[in-house]
Amino acid sequence: MIPSDRRTFLRQAATLAGAFSANSLFHQAHAADWRAASRAVDHLGPAEVAQNEDFWSLIQRSYSVNPDIVNLNNGGVSPAPIVVQQAVERYNQLSNEGPSYYMWQILDQGREPLRQKLARLAGAEAGEIAINRNSTEALNTIIFGLPLKAGDEVIGTRQDYPHMIEAYRQRAERDDIVYKQISFDFPIEDDDVIVKAYEQAITPRTRIIHVTHMINWVGQTMPVAKIADMAHSYNIEVIADGAHSFGLLDFKIPDLHCDYFGTSLHKFLSAPIGTGMMWVKAGKIEKIWPLTCASQPHSADIRKFEDLGTRSFPLEQGIGEAINFHEGIGSKRKEQRIGYLKNYWATRVQSIPKVKLHTSLNLNYSCAICGVSVDGIAPAQLSAALFDQYKIHTVGIVWENISCVRVTPHVYTTLPDLDKLVGAIGELAAKA
Repeated sequence: MIPSDRRTFLRQAATLAGAFSANSLFHQAHAADWRAASRAVDHLGPAEVAQNEDFWSLIQRSYSVNPDIVNLNNGGVSPAPIVVQQAVERYNQLSNEGPSYYMWQILDQGREPLRQKLARLAGAEAGEIAINRNSTEALNTIIFGLPLKAGDEVIGTRQDYPHMIEAYRQRAERDDIVYKQISFDFPIEDDDVIVKAYEQAITPRTRIIHVTHMINWVGQTMPVAKIADMAHSYNIEVIADGAHSFGLLDFKIPDLHCDYFGTSLHKFLSAPIGTGMMWVKAGKIEKIWPLTCASQPHSADIRKFEDLGTRSFPLEQGIGEAINFHEGIGSKRKEQRIGYLKNYWATRVQSIPKVKLHTSLNLNYSCAICGVSVDGIAPAQLSAALFDQYKIHTVGIVWENISCVRVTPHVYTTLPDLDKLVGAIGELAAKA
């Protein structure tokens, strides 16, 4: 019989192997079944796999979403798969067996393997990746850390995320930088129109262009690489807000040609809620001030941005299982599936009288998020009616020149869920 302390040690050792080993929860729960499902569709391209309901039903069963609610607000925050939840619970239980020991001396050692795992997913160097809590923290670290001075200009848009707009306005008030906003009427299916709008706003004092990779209100995909190439020709740096694109679109961060990037991992990557990532191009880390204190604020070590004191190690380690889950599906298959789901419902409602779409159906310019409105019904009223009458959760958007309801499916969303949405919009439009 194995002594109690020996059993405890073996259990904890298995736990600590975690997402970075062949014994990960994902591999225990899904690897065999998913390999078999993948082999069955290996002869199909990603767009064809996107419409194979047998393949996706396996993935849908890996989530624990409430069957009584059709959650179509995954653009806000996505649920984590069951294995990710289990990983967080396991690490949380272990932490509470002796917090100061297990957190700082054991779980903290998992941060570097996680950094490497994120770097591989992002196509970046590990030394360019900082782990934090969300896009706001990542991008605010960059925005407030840039060594801008009075008179330096930043170009953004009126359709950027509010927390980024607020950060630039705060810097303008505090440091007398100039924050300029251009505006777009989406959808736009011409990259040159978008690039030209940024270029026309440039002056000799422009230092930064801020681009939202996927506009959170309506899902427009922006041509970040083309904007960055143009900006660099003027010696201007580019910050990319990838809150909604990372874990959804099949890309590597260097593909964007940007200088700085921030994202929330709890959206389409389905990592634990309250996890994020920042990328700073090698050679630019040293000049960025940390948002919180650091013993060496001018260090070129990306870890200077992670000095937050006590943090949630269980959440961080759960990210690894989310990456396993994501890679088990495949980035291109995932992008194609969610784009297919968006177009599945959107193409069906666009012909309904009084219904208007605010997002392109061309998957080169959109993917998951789609805005919809019904003449005579305000966005808040439409969102409320969808939930109160049909238990479909969406979000009403009124921001600048955008007025619609945002609908965002995910890989666990089923076609019957979307059929219900189409029927509901049709009934509400008929009554409007």
